[in-house]
Amino acid sequence: MKFEPDYQHIIDAAMNRTPSRIPLYEHNISPIVIEKIIDRDFAELIEGSYTDKKEYFRILAQFCIDHGYDVLPYEGGIVNIVQKGAALCGLTGSIINDMQELTNYPWDEMPERYFALYDESFRALAEVLPPGMKAIGGVGNGVFETVQDFVPLKELAFLQYDYPEAYETLWDKVGEAMVRIWKIFLDRYRESFAVCRFGDDLGFSSSTLINPDDIRKFIIPQYKRVVDLVHQNNKPFLLHNCGAIFSVMDDIIDQTGIDAKHSNEDNIAPFSRWVNDYGDKIGNFGGIEMNVLCLNTPAEIQEYVMNVLKETDGKPGIAIGSGNQIADYIPPEGFLAMVETVRKFRGE
Repeated sequence: MKFEPDYQHIIDAAMNRTPSRIPLYEHNISPIVIEKIIDRDFAELIEGSYTDKKEYFRILAQFCIDHGYDVLPYEGGIVNIVQKGAALCGLTGSIINDMQELTNYPWDEMPERYFALYDESFRALAEVLPPGMKAIGGVGNGVFETVQDFVPLKELAFLQYDYPEAYETLWDKVGEAMVRIWKIFLDRYRESFAVCRFGDDLGFSSSTLINPDDIRKFIIPQYKRVVDLVHQNNKPFLLHNCGAIFSVMDDIIDQTGIDAKHSNEDNIAPFSRWVNDYGDKIGNFGGIEMNVLCLNTPAEIQEYVMNVLKETDGKPGIAIGSGNQIADYIPPEGFLAMVETVRKFRGE
């Protein structure tokens, strides 16, 4: 039976309903992994002409359909107009060191710079989406990640101590820029996206990366501004957030109105904890441990995935995929074992 995508399944899961078919979901599928599976180079097309970009999305969409996905993941990261993620990754220093530098930064230019970089890609995506398929994603990077590309995590602590006014104002400036970019994005491209999301890793293996009180005071209010805007455009919002963020999870849910959450790691907590603790309020996406996909045999992966499916069977708001993403180091056979098990469970 030929698979036909239907993006309503992922909308239902994001809205914490029970889809008629449990959807597959990935935050990202590395083009390197796709190239190995389809035996064709295509990753560089996204950097080419408009025609090249359309071909990139045609190939990505067909790959997703061939492997049982109702949506394809795509987002344009805001950090690429800040320091291209270099400070976020700890590879360069701060560009905001005091109030004067914050005031002088060209904040008003950020939306124009963002769409100069991504508008052509969003248009190409919209033009080639197959029937029944939409994208999931949108404006990538959340408040915390974007702030860290202005001021890396260690320097952010110094800024908070040395220039508290600049520290507090920085969150508002980034939040305002994000809202302006999201507004333009939704005005132009909301019809191409089934679910909107950003990723904003607040935690690591045992705790949040900054004081939970700072998350509540400075980050959650900015989340709410974006989530409200997405909801005003009749789209569900999915938060991708790594780490042990249990200390602020209820605050995020109650104060922002997110519809679903993605990212889990067995070292922190099994997927079942996220589902059991928060499944009465939000959808939960993911479930499949990255280490399992990397290190286990296909037979072991199939058993692991089937166990997750059985544990979550009958619960609303579930979409299955990796706990993070199909990164370029994931063996193709690991990815294939996962999706084939889900499709077998669905009776395909």
